[in-house]
Order: sequence, then structure tokens, then C-alpha cells
Amino acid sequence: MQNRPKPSFNGGNRGNRNPNFRREQQQEHRTNRMIRVPEVRLVGDNVEVGIYKTEDALRMAEEQGLDLVEISPNAAPPVCRIIDYNKFLYEKKKKEKEMKANAHKSEVKEIRFTPNTDDHDFDFKAKHAEKFLKDGNKVKTYVQFKGRAIMFKERGELILLKFAERLAEVGGLEGMPTMEGKRMIAIFAPKTAKKKDKQPKENKEPRVAESKPEEGAQ
Repeated sequence: MQNRPKPSFNGGNRGNRNPNFRREQQQEHRTNRMIRVPEVRLVGDNVEVGIYKTEDALRMAEEQGLDLVEISPNAAPPVCRIIDYNKFLYEKKKKEKEMKANAHKSEVKEIRFTPNTDDHDFDFKAKHAEKFLKDGNKVKTYVQFKGRAIMFKERGELILLKFAERLAEVGGLEGMPTMEGKRMIAIFAPKTAKKKDKQPKENKEPRVAESKPEEGAQ
């Protein structure tokens, strides 16, 4: 039985692939010979800003021992800079890492009161609110009115204002209490921590040298 050649699933143009194609897909920016437009706009501190032929821009980059990097491909013409691309990526990743580390996802915590909330319950909820605010979260506080309790709106407002006074050191009201349906709502935002002022050093009074009595003086 005659052996037939196995069909190829890779296509017939395997040998004609662009060797830089995979590299271009992996890189975040086009650099150097990957930039195939006829002209580019150069910006940066080490060049005279303007439009250059791409070949001239590449030559300028090579003379400085740096890379031609396309930073705005959708502009007409594309905007490029002459920089050290590896250093540029390192600084970019470092900055992104710092921003991610400093980012804090704040949440909105809810605390519920009724017009008849007693002092013990008030203190208990105030301590929770203080912790939420110190952690950088907002606190949504509301007084829930049920049935005829809606007649005591003033009592609800007093509770929320008293709560604001209690939380004054760690959070501030974003606005005066407002009614939404059968709820009176107040939202507190955390206060940014202030740096403690350095205590001024005590001024030491200079010592006054004691004058010795002259010889022979009585």
C-alpha cells in the first residue's frame, strides 16, 4: 500500500513568517525597527521637538545609544521618544507597583439607629464607626422610622448630630442629615491623619560666666 504524505495544518507560508511578529505581540510598545511608518513626531528632553523621518529618528537614537520608542501610536504622525527602553519599563513597573501598594479600596459601612436608641447601644455603635473610619472606610448612618415613629424626625436628627459630634476626631459629615423614604441618613467620611507637629526644642539659656573678684578687693 502506497504511503501518502500527511497533510500540514500549519499552512504553507511557515517559512515566510515575520521573525519579529511574536516579539512585537509581547512588547508593550513598538521600538526601533518595529516602527515602520514613514515619519514620527519626536518629543523629550534630549531632542528638538518636531516631525522627523523615521530613518533619521532611528539614526539619532543609535547615535545616543538609546531606543526609539513609540509612546502614542494613534497620533498623526505617531509620537516617539528617544529613551532607554528597559529603564523606561523598569521605572513604569516600579511606579505601578507603588501605586497598587498605596491604593486602598474603601467601603461604605452601614450603622442603623432607631428614634429610641439608648445610650449603651449608641456607644457600642460609635466604637464600631470609629474603627471603620480609622480604617479608611465611609460610614453610612441612618435612623429607621417605623409606623408612627415618623412623627419623631427631630429625635432622629438629634441622634445623628450627636453621633457626628462623637466622631469629630476621626470623621466628618459629608452633608446634613436627609430623609430618604422612612430613613434619615447621614454619611461620614474619614479624616486624613495629620502629622504630629514636632515639639520645639527647649531653648537652653546660655550660661553667664561668673565674674571672679579682683585680687585685693574686699
